[in-house]
Amino acid sequence: MQGTDRSRHLDLPTLERALRAEVDGEVRFDAGSRGAYATDGSNYRQVPLGVVVPRTTEAGAAAVGVCSRFAAPVLLRGGGTSLGGQCTNEAVVIDWTKHCNRLLSVDPQARTCVVEPGIVLDELNRQLAPYALMFGPKPSTHSHCSLDGLIGNNSCGATAQAYGKTVDNIGRLEVLTYAGTRFWAGPANEEEFTRIVAEGGPTAHLYQGLRDIAGRHLAEIRRGYPKIPRRVSGCVRPPTTPWAGSRCGHNPSSSPTDSAAAPRSTRPPPDAKPCTWPKFSPWPSKDRRLLNTPNRRYSARHRARRAP
Repeated sequence: MQGTDRSRHLDLPTLERALRAEVDGEVRFDAGSRGAYATDGSNYRQVPLGVVVPRTTEAGAAAVGVCSRFAAPVLLRGGGTSLGGQCTNEAVVIDWTKHCNRLLSVDPQARTCVVEPGIVLDELNRQLAPYALMFGPKPSTHSHCSLDGLIGNNSCGATAQAYGKTVDNIGRLEVLTYAGTRFWAGPANEEEFTRIVAEGGPTAHLYQGLRDIAGRHLAEIRRGYPKIPRRVSGCVRPPTTPWAGSRCGHNPSSSPTDSAAAPRSTRPPPDAKPCTWPKFSPWPSKDRRLLNTPNRRYSARHRARRAP
């Protein structure tokens, strides 16, 4: 496989040796492995620089650190079910699914659990079943998509009408930035926000920066940003509000190729009850008729086309 401009500017043999020396995991720079990771569920094909399969989340963090030192791009990959090419790029691919795929803990009273990024959705729900819990959003690829991909793509599925999007089911994220900053992030009240900023350092810079962005651009965002329920186009951010800095944990939920990794996350699974439309409506009661009302204009056009 021929190298491109990006790979030719990197010392790939030295990068590979450093990854093998410092990372507890499989380091694959052979043509076969790179070819296998060159595609996902889409029609896109991009050959990665190499592949790392860490045995622990600590090893994954070490791999990011090595890549950062070499200025090598990093792509975090889950089940590879993306339909828009999100899991392909000319980068060092880190695959969490083989080893970092555990349910670490469950709190049945709080209805939360802590997971590693590579756990498959159906496997998570199988292990949560004894607690009468489940993770609500269920994309069509639930049998083989992993939680890191759901977080990165803010996945939904048919059950999202009842349980919300993935971002609505995240309690906290353990965030790792490309620069090496690692911290637990999530909704914070004003007192906790003040404490984080007072401590200083990169974490305080991130929290304060989000609030500063909201303060400078809030009016413009509210005036011009489209009111759409799910934003998955490009590098997505949730609605920016005056307290955006207090919701730092929701901001890494954007695209699978974003600049932050989530080695672990806590999430509140909803009660494991079937979604039955007669008992649930996302609209106010006066609009329930919309659920079963045919689109009369469409029906008229359709009949007109079929008329001889």
